[in-house]
Amino acid sequence: MKRVFSIAVWIAIAALGAGALGSVALHRGEPLNATWFVIAAVCCYLVAFRLYSAFVAAKVLALDDTRATPCERHDDGRDFVPTNKWVLFGHHFAAIAGPGPLVGPTLAAQFGYLPGTLWLIAGAAFAGCVQDFVILFCSIRRDGKSLGQMAREEVSERGGFIAQLAVLAIMTILLAVIGLVVVNALKSSPWATFTLAMTIPIALLLGLYLRFVRPGCVLEASVMGVALVLFVVVAGQWVADSAFWSRLFTLSGVTLAFAIIVYGFAASALPVWLLLAPRDYLSAFIKAGAIFSLAAGILIVRPQVLMPPLTRFIDGTGPVFAGKIFPFCFITIACGAISGFHSLISSGTTPKMILRESHARFIGYGAMLLESFIGVMAMVAACAMPPGVYFAINSPSSIVGGTGDAAAAAISRWGYPLQAQTMSDLAHRVGEITLWNRAGGAPSLAVGMAQIFSSTIGGERLLSIWYHFAIMFEALFILTVLDAGTRVGRFMVQDLGGRVWKPFGRTRWMPGVLVSSAIIVALWGYFLYQGVVDPLGGINSLWPLFGISNQLLAAVALVVATTILMKMGRLRWIWVTLLPMAWLVIITMTASYQKIFDANPRIGFLAYAKALAAQITAGKVPAEKIAETQRLIFNQRLDAAVTGVLAAMILVLIVEALVHWYAILSHRKESVLHESPYIATRWAADYSGAAHGDD
Repeated sequence: MKRVFSIAVWIAIAALGAGALGSVALHRGEPLNATWFVIAAVCCYLVAFRLYSAFVAAKVLALDDTRATPCERHDDGRDFVPTNKWVLFGHHFAAIAGPGPLVGPTLAAQFGYLPGTLWLIAGAAFAGCVQDFVILFCSIRRDGKSLGQMAREEVSERGGFIAQLAVLAIMTILLAVIGLVVVNALKSSPWATFTLAMTIPIALLLGLYLRFVRPGCVLEASVMGVALVLFVVVAGQWVADSAFWSRLFTLSGVTLAFAIIVYGFAASALPVWLLLAPRDYLSAFIKAGAIFSLAAGILIVRPQVLMPPLTRFIDGTGPVFAGKIFPFCFITIACGAISGFHSLISSGTTPKMILRESHARFIGYGAMLLESFIGVMAMVAACAMPPGVYFAINSPSSIVGGTGDAAAAAISRWGYPLQAQTMSDLAHRVGEITLWNRAGGAPSLAVGMAQIFSSTIGGERLLSIWYHFAIMFEALFILTVLDAGTRVGRFMVQDLGGRVWKPFGRTRWMPGVLVSSAIIVALWGYFLYQGVVDPLGGINSLWPLFGISNQLLAAVALVVATTILMKMGRLRWIWVTLLPMAWLVIITMTASYQKIFDANPRIGFLAYAKALAAQITAGKVPAEKIAETQRLIFNQRLDAAVTGVLAAMILVLIVEALVHWYAILSHRKESVLHESPYIATRWAADYSGAAHGDD
């Protein structure tokens, strides 16, 4: 009887999800209620976790809870630490949740709400969650080895070296893009700049408090930190209203870029307990609170989705970024559906802390579902505002015009009516000087979030407070990845340098720390500066480059996963990783080719460089702008080269894997699986929330 009831419940959930998804996909005419998005996403995620993840766990991976995990085999109290699955879920989610699920769906909303929403749900269930889950399992079986190490052992030495170089290059692009998102959110905004700047001394204060004043008093520090953060959000309004302080914190994009570069260097070089750890710990509270508050707000307010399901810009003429819906919708969504960056976490700290193999399903598959849900909520927040307002915030001035009247007229001609006064009024209501041309996704998402929050608490009079809380939340969300990613990049640089000169590879040798920190910061700082001075807003070129590189890294992870499944004798189920891998290769190679060779200057890097060179030749560039234009030409050619090199490296890795697969299948080469030997667990099955009863 209990089984029949369970089946009936799951059938009801599946039917509700199918109905809600059908409403989202087929609805036309009147604006659609956002509640359907939440219902569709939650029901689809529940069914995917209950059925598909269970299938992968049982049939594809054959998880074994009698097997000792790395934290039991190598428990050292430092890196290999037995951790409760709920605590580890929180750690894993905090590590993978960066700007992608917030910014990507917001930018992709220029195509309409439908394609992005469908890809967020389906892509996560069948690609992103599978990648995270399988790579986590593979690393557990190999004593927590990294993706590069697994590629070297399971594919080839050359493949592993290529993967390591690709990871460093991709990390550079990722950090530059998320820095650009922060710059575009803060420029010309004294309130937002002050609020975010104050989180740095607050984090330093917490670090010193926990280190020297009250060691171990985490609750005290947490209450103090959250209270101070909320205070500086409110105090930002006083700063914005003060003539002196407003001028002090009203910074240009270039100034903000250099400030973020300095911060990245400090976060990489300073002791982790002083800045990185307390800041990330503090941001975890803000992340969790804002995410669940937004979900609750959508259910309470039930806003109408005003963006149409498909816009006219699916043809590739979009003002936010150029490119047709295929492949650029998938490239732009990026982390909300599948993220190669996650594979670094799934083969990093998480496998060294997991208690049971069965926990990999909940942590690997489940955390990615939660990130995808954030993406769906970001899509709702972006699409709940009038389309004209959305395009006014996200379109660069070179596309819509340099004045409010010109931009409003251009956007109205697209079929999205807008008055310049509407934007002026909105900027005043949220406490900003202007909201025009704030490309990057963060400001428009903050407007959407603020409108939802203010409809539940405070009304119109608290709209500005909610807006700047949302900006602070997004910036903290993003800087968590920036500071941690810079530190990880520093380790990569030291590891590569240590092959040439061993002392450089020592992570405690301060000269090596400072030099490697300067190298990684200089790498991503250059691309950040390039994006800031780009007349097209930077996002047009850098976000697709970020999406391509991130998805290429996911392809690397799935190549490694497919190879391991083949060696495990799971040929019957190999499509689970092979199909998403093939899909990613198709969209990334298509996008790479178009970004390099497309004749449209707004899409092709080389075409844009050629167009700028033609303007100089024709004498259309003022003398004082020639040096800047020549720098833009160089940067576009550099972007084309970076894209080409990344695509070539992945193609070489795929060829290496295909040769390896053929040798295995034709029995020309012995299939050697580099798993750690089986050791039975010594711990009781119910140790600290272990396997039984997880479902």
